Amino acid sequence: MSKNFEKVKGYYEKGLWSKVKVRNAVGKWITEEEYENITGECYPV
Repeated sequence: MSKNFEKVKGYYEKGLWSKVKVRNAVGKWITEEEYENITGECYPV
């Protein structure tokens, strides 16, 4: 699990971050797999 996974997940669940913002964190803060875990959707290619 990435260092910032819980932080990003919390931001998304509280409505502070959109899916676009979470997607933009992939490769920097989280992985593609973690994106899918947070949003419940496949990572867009």
